[in-house]
Amino acid sequence: MDIRIGNGFDVHAFEEGNSVILGGVKIPHTSKLCGHSDADVVLHAITDAILGALAEGDIGTHFPPDDIQWKDASSDFFLKYAVKLARNKDFQISNIDCTIICEKPKIKPYAKSIKTNIRNIMGLKDDRVSIKATTTEMLGFTGREEGIAALATTILMTG
Repeated sequence: MDIRIGNGFDVHAFEEGNSVILGGVKIPHTSKLCGHSDADVVLHAITDAILGALAEGDIGTHFPPDDIQWKDASSDFFLKYAVKLARNKDFQISNIDCTIICEKPKIKPYAKSIKTNIRNIMGLKDDRVSIKATTTEMLGFTGREEGIAALATTILMTG
């Protein structure tokens, strides 16, 4: 049996807008996240965790931010790509654990929808996806409400 652990981290700043996309779920907010694609920090962090466990680089290696074809792309495409890559290498994704780091918007009302969406994208059972949120107690860029960050960990297994 081959067991791999990967982690991913992503961050995006806020810009003018009226909603953010987290885990593929549109959440009303006073700003949106700035990025080349849809700036979904949750799906980007999970994608990087899978790619890291596979020793396949990061999301920018596979989807360069200076490539126009990825402009405004939906991040579920990136996650589906990473899941398919893992399966093509005979790995199954054991679980995903993701922490969203922000002061606002409040994640709790949306956590179940985010979890369900990620589970559906990845084809995992409910007890294999964990979505949590925390603040930085008003410290740093997330504490000043300048953006959102996400940290994800995954375990991949063969056999």
